[in-house]
Amino acid sequence: MTAPEITTDTIAAISTPPGRGGIGIVRLSGPRSTSIAAQLVKLRQPLEHARARLADVLDFEAAEAARIDEALVTFFAAPNSYTADDLVEIAAHGSPVVLELLLRRALDLGARLAEPGEFTQRAFLAGRLDLTEAEAVRDLIEAQTLTQARQAASQLGGALSHRTAPVKESLVELIALLEAGIDFAEDDVDVTPQVEIAERIAALTTPLASLEASYARGRIVHDGLTLALVGRPNVGKSSLFNRLVERDRAIVTASPGTTRDTVTERISLGGIPLDLVDTAGLREGAPESLEEAEQLGMRRSREALADAALILVVLDAAQPLNAEEKDLLATVENRPAIAVFNKCDLVQAHSAVAEVAGIPALSTSALTGEGIPELRDRILTLATGGAADEPGMLTNLRQHQAITTAIGALADAAKANDGGIPHEMILLDLYRALWALDSLTGQTTPDDILNLIFSTFCIGK
Repeated sequence: MTAPEITTDTIAAISTPPGRGGIGIVRLSGPRSTSIAAQLVKLRQPLEHARARLADVLDFEAAEAARIDEALVTFFAAPNSYTADDLVEIAAHGSPVVLELLLRRALDLGARLAEPGEFTQRAFLAGRLDLTEAEAVRDLIEAQTLTQARQAASQLGGALSHRTAPVKESLVELIALLEAGIDFAEDDVDVTPQVEIAERIAALTTPLASLEASYARGRIVHDGLTLALVGRPNVGKSSLFNRLVERDRAIVTASPGTTRDTVTERISLGGIPLDLVDTAGLREGAPESLEEAEQLGMRRSREALADAALILVVLDAAQPLNAEEKDLLATVENRPAIAVFNKCDLVQAHSAVAEVAGIPALSTSALTGEGIPELRDRILTLATGGAADEPGMLTNLRQHQAITTAIGALADAAKANDGGIPHEMILLDLYRALWALDSLTGQTTPDDILNLIFSTFCIGK
């Protein structure tokens, strides 16, 4: 792949979120950044690299230019800036009117409005960041939990790149070894033995397999999961939902069927984002005998049950299982689910329940809080599959596909080596593995993939 062309025009954008705030920032990057900035504000001192300067924001559209705000202007000289271009940030009070005035005037003076993610894309194209680090910038901006922010910061520090670098280095050494054996076969260069090739490929595969396994937790930390609470009416689903959310989000009454629609709330459990879905009760009886609102509620409950990644089947500890509950348990038997015997406070001498119908179970009381900490632990274990937190995890499908492609290519190379296939053919598979690792960091990623990645960034970053 040819390297994307690095443009030399000057771009500008508002880099802070829309709306009013204490501070708002207009960012410029490119060769004309300083000259345009000097015409946007009246500097009190000349710009100097990595120094903030006080300035006055002037209303040039008025008959007589008058100061309408103060600003701090920070200049970063190329190549020692985020984008490796001259970069200027004007921090004014966060009035949308003032920020739009600055941006509009910058565009009138010859700057171009930045595309989504264009500042970070310039940093990538200039070699300031690799692709996994650029993706981490977006992830850090979008982080909703501290765990997500920590993971993004680790990736931004190059954790994933550092984890793959030794594998790539060893792979290049193996390729060079085989190439030398082919190119200099007539010059007494030893041909690499079949056993040594097998050992080297195995040594490459082991760390990649460990990295591939990290996707199970990395994806969940990055994207979160949906957990649905299902069961018949009046078993305490909404009360349990409120306990997990830690506030009265769902309406709770003593009358069965209070919940007529799904209620969703996002929480963080052990740093894992979870969308909890409280559903309408599933009850026995002919659908035509139920009110239309209840029929719709039950239909949405079944949709939530089908779509959820995790399921809490809520049961009444004081009541025996009915036929519908047994059918519900059978439905989720092979899915990630927990059976929760709620209202255990109503049972005088309840015994601990470990399993029901092949599904892990435990007792809780949404009223007293008994069993809630254990339930949280069970949900977290179910969500992560027991996978441990580790640096340099795979966090998105693109990264996962790159690693699985590399593993598959190495498996093909090992198979070819075992079959005594000529080294020229083994090299094809090894180069395919190398291309996959290069695509992970962006060295061989096609332009359309790069454009797709950076288009998901916000404007101004």
